Amino acid sequence: MTGLAPEPFECAVSATGSDVAGIDAALVARLRRAGARFDHRPFRASTPSFRDFESDELGACKKSGRFPAFSITGGTCALDCKHCRASILRSMTAAGDPAQFEAMVRTLIERQGLQGFLLSGGSNRRNEVPFDRYLPVIRRLKTDFPALEVLVHTALVDARRADALKAAGVDVAMMDMIGADATIGEVYHLDRPVEDFEVTLKHLVAAGLNALPHVVIGLHHGRILGEKRALEIIARYPTQAAILVVLMPAFADPGFGRVDIAEALDLIAEARGILADRLLLLGCARPPGRDRVMLDVGAVLAGVDGIAYPADEAMAMARTIGRPTTHAHACCGTQSCQRAA
Repeated sequence: MTGLAPEPFECAVSATGSDVAGIDAALVARLRRAGARFDHRPFRASTPSFRDFESDELGACKKSGRFPAFSITGGTCALDCKHCRASILRSMTAAGDPAQFEAMVRTLIERQGLQGFLLSGGSNRRNEVPFDRYLPVIRRLKTDFPALEVLVHTALVDARRADALKAAGVDVAMMDMIGADATIGEVYHLDRPVEDFEVTLKHLVAAGLNALPHVVIGLHHGRILGEKRALEIIARYPTQAAILVVLMPAFADPGFGRVDIAEALDLIAEARGILADRLLLLGCARPPGRDRVMLDVGAVLAGVDGIAYPADEAMAMARTIGRPTTHAHACCGTQSCQRAA
């Protein structure tokens, strides 16, 4: 209809010129085609206390005991994947043995109001995390503190271990979904096929867990290779949500490669269409600086439901396109708990 005032987003684009946050106009248009139908959904900023974070939009979030990340293997991982080299584990709090872990969590609940935690750890040579000894601790904690939100990075599991996670009261089971055998072999140093990753998701869902698969954009030496196949596998299972993360060059082997941000945003837009029936989240792991701003703003335009530690520009863009916004000092994965409820 003629005579109508332009939409706020159109005004913003006109005011900033031919691009938005460094994203060229053609890509902005593709992102909006993917995301406009999700503008009615609330957008959540997640700032867990895994690390210090401060922004003009969200204020300060100091690393604390309210929602920490624990590693049951400290900073060690037998796989030593090329894209990570256990760097992410070293930023977590060492869990210690099960008794130490339980004592630490109970102290954090009492003294710092701990709301939940992420339990992670390095893998053995078969991409299995040795979490079994910690499950009785989780069961006791969930019995005494039913509102405690427990997220576990599971890596690959069989049906028995999936059932054990459910019996322990785990709220969210996280795992990477990889869609290319070449990536599994070359980057993960792992001799297991894509089908083993799909079977793990199948077991987690069959056990009745809130399964939350992750897809790492650019995992194959910075190239987009098996990500679309990974998304299509996820789409076959009734998960509440999926998380996208983006290769962080600072953690990877020297010369590993860098993700082309425009290609990453195109994939996020494609993911929004493939997983239109569930939450799509942008997780903690993303490159810093200008790349991060472009990713975050582009993801908002493409209709993602939440971002961990979002750039100020992304929050501003969410308001510009009229999306209601919320903020939680928790892992973005807990958003899937709310959807499940």
